[in-house]
Amino acid sequence: MNYTVAAYATYLLTAVPITIWVASTLASNGRVFLRDVFHQEDGLADAVNRLLVVGFYLVNLGFVMLYLRGGGQVADLTELLETVSVKIGVVMLVLGVIHFGNVMVFSSMRRRGRIEADRARQAAAWAYQQYPAQPQR
Repeated sequence: MNYTVAAYATYLLTAVPITIWVASTLASNGRVFLRDVFHQEDGLADAVNRLLVVGFYLVNLGFVMLYLRGGGQVADLTELLETVSVKIGVVMLVLGVIHFGNVMVFSSMRRRGRIEADRARQAAAWAYQQYPAQPQR
């Protein structure tokens, strides 16, 4: 086995578990936000959460696979370590950017849901005030 193949194997054996760990962390912690966004509807929150995780896997594992080939030939152990560290660093940066994007989406959905709930409460209070109770005779 030459150093290039070893670099590929090391890269995949590191990048794939990191991707799986980040996805599982997003899934378990993102569920809390989704439940709040969907007004405690567990079924809908879980379904959206699963769809988001599948999309996360597709995007990130697709990137990991496409990025496998870049870097050229690896001639010795030093180049192997440098190549793998650069590849893993790039994958981690991409995972971080996508994670940040997910958090931003969750936060905006949650904020929008709270604004709509506040508007509904205000509209209900306003409608109630428009028709005061009639005095009893």
